[in-house]
Amino acid sequence: MTRPAGLALLAVPALTVGATAAAQESRDADPQAEGADQQLQSPLALTDEAALGDAIDFEADQLSYDSEADTVTARGNVILRSADNSVRADEVVWDRGTGQIMASGNIRFVDDGGNQLYTETLELTDEFEAGAMNDLLLALRAGGRLAARSGARGDDGTIVLTDAAYTACAVSDEEGCAKDPSWRITANRVTFDPEANQVRFKGAMLELFGARILPLPGLSLRTDGSAVSGFLVPNVRISEVNGLELSGEYYWRLADNKDLTLGATVFTEVAPMVNAQWRHLTDKGAYQITGYATASARVSDFTGVPTSETDPRGYLFANGTFQFTPEWSLTGSVRLASDRTFLRRYDLSRDDRLRSTINLERIDDDSYLSLAGWATQTLRINAEQGQIPVALPAFDYRHNIDDPLLGGQIQLQANTLALIRNDGQDTQRAFAGAKWDLRRLTGLGQVVTLTGLVRGDVYHTDNTLATQTDIYRGNEGWTTRGIATAALDIEWPFVGETFGGTQVLTPRVQFVASPSIKNLDVPNEDARAIDLEDSNLFALNRFPGYDRVEDGVRMTYGLDWSLTKPDWRIKTNIGQSYRLDNERTIFPDGTGLSDKFSDFVGRTEVRWRDYVQFTHRFRLDKDNIAVRRNEIDATIGSQRTYLEVGYLRLNRDIQEVEDLQDREEFRAAARVAIGPHWSAFGSGVFNLTGADEDPTFAPDGFEPIRTRLGVAYSDDCIEFGLTWRRDFITAGDAERGNTFQLFFALRNLGFR
Repeated sequence: MTRPAGLALLAVPALTVGATAAAQESRDADPQAEGADQQLQSPLALTDEAALGDAIDFEADQLSYDSEADTVTARGNVILRSADNSVRADEVVWDRGTGQIMASGNIRFVDDGGNQLYTETLELTDEFEAGAMNDLLLALRAGGRLAARSGARGDDGTIVLTDAAYTACAVSDEEGCAKDPSWRITANRVTFDPEANQVRFKGAMLELFGARILPLPGLSLRTDGSAVSGFLVPNVRISEVNGLELSGEYYWRLADNKDLTLGATVFTEVAPMVNAQWRHLTDKGAYQITGYATASARVSDFTGVPTSETDPRGYLFANGTFQFTPEWSLTGSVRLASDRTFLRRYDLSRDDRLRSTINLERIDDDSYLSLAGWATQTLRINAEQGQIPVALPAFDYRHNIDDPLLGGQIQLQANTLALIRNDGQDTQRAFAGAKWDLRRLTGLGQVVTLTGLVRGDVYHTDNTLATQTDIYRGNEGWTTRGIATAALDIEWPFVGETFGGTQVLTPRVQFVASPSIKNLDVPNEDARAIDLEDSNLFALNRFPGYDRVEDGVRMTYGLDWSLTKPDWRIKTNIGQSYRLDNERTIFPDGTGLSDKFSDFVGRTEVRWRDYVQFTHRFRLDKDNIAVRRNEIDATIGSQRTYLEVGYLRLNRDIQEVEDLQDREEFRAAARVAIGPHWSAFGSGVFNLTGADEDPTFAPDGFEPIRTRLGVAYSDDCIEFGLTWRRDFITAGDAERGNTFQLFFALRNLGFR
């Protein structure tokens, strides 16, 4: 068993008693105490501190020395200190002849690691090492408590505890009354090695709510909070396609900066699967490599009649970040799957694409440089991998300088991108540009921003006919274009008090002008999913990427309003744009930007304490106020009892562009607390798209995608529960069906 845990140190370095004593109160109370104190000084002065080690400073209400027995006795609030170690007790007796130190009464021993020992009697040597003790309790700095009936030091320096119990649960309630822990580990014998900072259990048994349920052979814990090698608690799951699943892992702690986890999963319906994870922290950064491997039947033909074959299957995931200097860093990741359904079938991921990336960056106060590349593996059943591009290289450099003439800020930018496809269009792009911003506050309180942008682009394309959508192709061969944009943005905030709070009303108007741009002469690789919304209403370019640039002359106007008061915050905005020229834009019909007047877009946010969070985003048709976008996200409740609702409907009526299909979906999640520890939870995702919105797949208007129900128990040290999930979509051999999973987690023991 593994995962970080700790145990109080029961020994300290070799120590001797120095000549410090707080005995003034005793002398004042007893005339004979002065003589006793004088007798005390003589033997202490003979102590050879250089030979015996560090001195022990101590304090006490009373101090006496028995010359006949050669013992020193300290009584009342006794405190012994040496370096970071200390002992508090009601009484401490030091036998100078034998070197034995006996502490008694309300003992609290604190080691240099912050772990605490509580007991009634504790035997120490003159080197301040713990000997025998009874009825002890160890409060661990790393969390958890270890109690034992007795303890003693072995000849090899280890501490041996008998009839011990360990738990990370609280043993008292909020009123201070004792309570039974939810779980504990009992053991016949516990051995602590102070040199290795490790505790080993013999005969360990896990007790859950007082019931002995699981033996834990080989259990060991670290006192310094670091992990140790050992087996992890297995996971149990039942799924429709794989049957009963039982998985287990072994954690191998190779060093403080590297570890290896080896695992295996057995199934009743398919062949076993193995997995491994390697993690390494270096002086320059960290990286990890995770892999899964098995052999099973899969659907090999996604377009015709499914056929099955048994092939090796697996998944590789690796990522890391390295910081070479304060400015230079390297980040990378690799995600590869053997086929399109492996991750979903074995419930490892729901992603529909896997991206592998590498990025070399340099960042300082004034500039940013990135040299990157990426490749994407599609996991969509009907997608063609040959149409998915590989980007190498992708270069971007930006440098900010202060305008020496007019003021403001100038940003210089250079960018290149090369996209390569096996069965599609290849594109290479390079551009260089400059952007100037000047922001000023007028005497009337208006915020005025002037912006100027110039850019020159060079494109080269091959095999343009492989792109099905005409407006995405561009011209074959080399193409150049120039871009120039000027903008004036004015905001005028008004602040006042209302409804017991502070409101801010901000009208805003923006003018943007750009000459005609050769948009359709170049390919469109990064600006396809265009849609007017509140986030891009005042953007200089409403297209999301660099390949398409909005030209012409337009005016955009809107209104922001916010109200802030105790426990409440409300924000809302609405806006529209108007094109001053008569030229038809390149925006497809239905995006809200194709006519002179755009649609209305807005957003409303409402928050009350931490109990209510509501966000609504919308787009209204300018002609008939029809709702073209309706998006709602709401959360109501506390952390233990809450309801989350999400709804999205895109009613844009765009048929000719595959990136802008309409859809409607609903998702919900809820958790209900049952008493202080139990809860029930559930969630669901539903496709509400009708055939009139997406004729390609002919949906029926209500199609559950995935639902989940479960029950869980949780307190300060344990969490467990049962979850039922149903998938309604079959993707190859990742078939629809039910999945049941039991989860279990213990604090400080690493149980998942």
